[in-house]
Amino acid sequence: MQKIYIASIFLIGLFLTACQQGDPNTNIDEKEQTTQQEQQADQSVPKKETAKTEEQDNASDGSNDNESAKADDSTNEEDKQKEIDKHIAKVEKSTGLHVVDNPESPEVYVNKQRTLPEGYVPPNLVVPDVSHYSSEGSPKRQLQKVAADALEQLFAEADQQGIGLVAVSGYRSYERQKQIYESAVANKGQEHADKFSARPGTSEHQTGLAMDVASATETAATLLEQSFKQTDAGAWLAENAHNFGFIIRYPEGKNEITGYNYEPWHIRYVGKEIATEIYNKDITLEEYFGYDY
Repeated sequence: MQKIYIASIFLIGLFLTACQQGDPNTNIDEKEQTTQQEQQADQSVPKKETAKTEEQDNASDGSNDNESAKADDSTNEEDKQKEIDKHIAKVEKSTGLHVVDNPESPEVYVNKQRTLPEGYVPPNLVVPDVSHYSSEGSPKRQLQKVAADALEQLFAEADQQGIGLVAVSGYRSYERQKQIYESAVANKGQEHADKFSARPGTSEHQTGLAMDVASATETAATLLEQSFKQTDAGAWLAENAHNFGFIIRYPEGKNEITGYNYEPWHIRYVGKEIATEIYNKDITLEEYFGYDY
């Protein structure tokens, strides 16, 4: 009986020990569950970091887009400023001509692509006190005052050096230029007219800053001819006009740039600084400004 009692106690002890250790399969499941949770936790970290990285990349892309937009805006502003510097008020839809916005300035720049505003008449037109070829009271005698004063100085210096000059044609209205151009086309054809005569609105004479000059000894037969270059007066004018703020507007060999054939008689007031630079560099007004239109 005592032996049976002891054996029973021993079996009960084994049973309790087994309960305390638990089911081995249960322990394995718990370990696997723990491992999975740890793996999930480990995987969740890089996901957050990836999300942050993507947000940073998106923010960076947005920043780059903003910088590109700002750069484009800056470029547009620079282009706009360049157009302002070129003194273009607008472009005529019907002709494609660029209308200048500084017609009264000595630096106004007109040619076959650039035109004066419609109806423009220069202010302060006066008659310079020099010898004139045209009759008294003719608008051809007129220039803007700043150009008239400079022309008087130029003529006075030429006279002191024994060179006789005469002013042939200065200011010319739009209407008068229209008549001259249409007459040239009718008599000599469009191609010839475009080489020597400006279309109305694009003539420098309308600015009141240009004057056609001749030798005082010339006759009507040789007036405003390229042979003027070969005269003492023509040679002197070419070498000294810049000292008084004038340039030979359409120099020899530059017709592909200016659009007009050589006119040694046509001087244009631009001021001493610009005139001197153009003379020293042997360039045209187009080349000085750096653009054709």
